[in-house]
Amino acid sequence: MSTTQNMVLLVARILLSFMFIYSGFGKLMDPSGTAGMITGAGMPAATALAYLAGLFELVTGVAVLIGFQTKVVGWALALFCVFTGVMFHSGTVAVPGWPDAALGWINALNGIMLMKNFTLAGAYILLATFGPGLYSVDARRGTAVAIAA
Repeated sequence: MSTTQNMVLLVARILLSFMFIYSGFGKLMDPSGTAGMITGAGMPAATALAYLAGLFELVTGVAVLIGFQTKVVGWALALFCVFTGVMFHSGTVAVPGWPDAALGWINALNGIMLMKNFTLAGAYILLATFGPGLYSVDARRGTAVAIAA
């Protein structure tokens, strides 16, 4: 793999890690919004699950950033993206008392979030399959996927 390709993988990992590091940290600092979504989806132990989601997102986000256990983390994040997309972004949002125009907007946004989750799942599958590149912990440990140029 060329130096340019390895640099592109590094930039891609940085971009793919940012959302989960930021979101995970936010959930750990204030899980209430996520706990509300979890409750709304009918799942039990919403606050505990919100903290677990935050910890998962923060740890996997950092792992992607540094290129550690990339195959496992890539598949875990792909599954997480599909699960959370289907669980939290595939239905119609109905907020009592909200005007129809606002509900239309929030439902359009929810559909975009579902597509974002599926798109990210594809990116994480690519990362799991093709590896983190030379500039990673996996490469230093000799566990990175080797792809011929």
